[in-house]
Amino acid sequence: MNSNVHFVKNILKYTFGVVPIVAGLDKFTNILTQWSQYISDGFASLLPFEPTTFMIIVGIIEIVAGFLVLTRTKIGAYIVSAWLVAIALTLILSWNYVDVAVRDLVMAIAAFTLAKLSEGKSTPV
Repeated sequence: MNSNVHFVKNILKYTFGVVPIVAGLDKFTNILTQWSQYISDGFASLLPFEPTTFMIIVGIIEIVAGFLVLTRTKIGAYIVSAWLVAIALTLILSWNYVDVAVRDLVMAIAAFTLAKLSEGKSTPV
C-alpha cells in the first residue's frame, strides 16, 4: 500500500476508533453536551424508558463500535458509517439539528472510505 494511503488510513482508523469511544463515554457524564437534547420529543415518547437511559445504551454501542474500528477496522468502519447515517436520518426526519445531520453524513462517508481502504485489495487507480 502506498505510504500516503497507509498514513491516511491510519488517521481515519484512529479518528473513528477514538472519537466514538470518547463520545460513548460522554453519554455517561454529559461533559461535552447534554446528549438527550438530540432526541426529538416524538421519538422520546416512543421509548419505554427515559431518554438518558437510551443515550447510555447509545454510548455502549458507540464504545463497542470504536473498539471494533481499532481491532477489526473494516467491519468497525462499516458499522460506524451505518450508525452515523442512522443518526443523521433520525435528525433529518425530526428536522432537529440538521447541521449536525449534515456533519454526520460527511463523517459517514469518511468512515465508509476507511472501510473501503481496509478491504486489502490492491487495485490500480
